[in-house]
Amino acid sequence: MRTRVKICGLSRPEDVAAAAQAGADAIGLVFYPPSPRGVSIAQAAGLLRHVPAFVSTVGLFVDPTEAEVRQVLAQCPLDVLQFHGDESPSFCRSFGRPYLKAVRVKPGLDLLQYAENYADAAGLLLDAWVAGVPGGTGQSFDWSLIPADLPLPLILAGGLDPDNVAEAIGRVKPWAVDVSGGVEREKGVKDPARIEAFMRAVATTYVG
Repeated sequence: MRTRVKICGLSRPEDVAAAAQAGADAIGLVFYPPSPRGVSIAQAAGLLRHVPAFVSTVGLFVDPTEAEVRQVLAQCPLDVLQFHGDESPSFCRSFGRPYLKAVRVKPGLDLLQYAENYADAAGLLLDAWVAGVPGGTGQSFDWSLIPADLPLPLILAGGLDPDNVAEAIGRVKPWAVDVSGGVEREKGVKDPARIEAFMRAVATTYVG
């Protein structure tokens, strides 16, 4: 099986182009103002004009209001929504788009129950738990906490980079991997060479 890749936290047209040219399956735009990778609706609409065919676009939100999500969707034709807060299943599904539910993993969290609660999600994105930080921490978590029989497609995030993504894929066997800080030269600014190195590492790691 080929592992899919999302490059997240893009804020510049040249980074969108670098991700697409390297073969990323999806790009992520962060609609969360406190994030150093956050973009405005106007910025996002401009970036989406640089996304070629067959590259999916994902919008990341953290505990938004319904009005905030609908305002984004009115101007940004996103393919998938990604929720990183305490959004309920009914809220996540209310926008008529496929959605991903992010989970910050820590000992004691019942991921099987979480997957059951969000059974109609297109996938669970597993990230590291850091107090007060909803994502993009650059830290990994204990992959042994992931149950082997998770019933939803698994997107692995948290501290991935060109040096460790092959090991992560080999151990976890996720449907997809999600990277942001691991392919940056500074927060919010991607490094094309690191994107290419990340994609090469993924491409050479086959999961049977």
